[in-house]
Amino acid sequence: MELTLSSLLPLAPLGVLAGLLSGLLGIGGGLIFSPLLLMLGLPPHQALATSTLAIVPTTLGGTWSHLRSQQLPLRPSLAIAVGAALASALFGRLGAQWSGALLLALQAAMYGLLTVVMGPRPADEAADQAQAPPMPLLPLVAVGLVAGLASGLLGVGGGLVMVPLMVAGLGQPVRLAIRLSTLAVLVSSSVAAPVFIADERGLWPVALVLGGTAAMAARWAAAQLNRVSERRLVWMLRMLTALLAADSARRALQLTLVGSGLS
Repeated sequence: MELTLSSLLPLAPLGVLAGLLSGLLGIGGGLIFSPLLLMLGLPPHQALATSTLAIVPTTLGGTWSHLRSQQLPLRPSLAIAVGAALASALFGRLGAQWSGALLLALQAAMYGLLTVVMGPRPADEAADQAQAPPMPLLPLVAVGLVAGLASGLLGVGGGLVMVPLMVAGLGQPVRLAIRLSTLAVLVSSSVAAPVFIADERGLWPVALVLGGTAAMAARWAAAQLNRVSERRLVWMLRMLTALLAADSARRALQLTLVGSGLS
């Protein structure tokens, strides 16, 4: 990919789209960044690394909005952040040793599973943070580990994994899960980013354009979170995972066929 002003400017609207989804759904934006960068011709390892770099400013925008509204509880936030940081540091270099086809296949499997299992809570949609059961800290650390694994290994923030885990597994409201997910993705991508920089896997100019525009959109979208029903949030997540599962599977199969000389 030739990095010129004319090639970078068209990325800005896509960064805005990723930021809106990040602020609203608690994802890092990698769900948009990774397929986009692959479509632009970047090899999988470079696309996933650049995606992680762009996720840092994106989730910073959403997290800042949640912090200002004082809707991030301290102890759960620290627990999930610790898990995200540990796993991201552990798995940040592992992805470089795996084939691009395998990484994309793992992405497809993750998205496909989430499409099937994700659903709104049976409880009243109006349930808020005060009505939620206490959040156990050790399970939250484990949820953070999932975010770190996804960020360090697959170049996605892990938000689409963490939100269902907190909602279905821990019985938490979707909006609270989204807020904690945004924070965890910020931590995991911030830990993984220096590894990708040191390995020279990521493209800084691309990441800055995508992440910078996404950060502004994410900050605005995060402030609108309380206006969207839980059921609508869940169905938006399911639509995203279904589309991305199909795209990742197609790309994994294409790389496998190319590698075997069958295409």
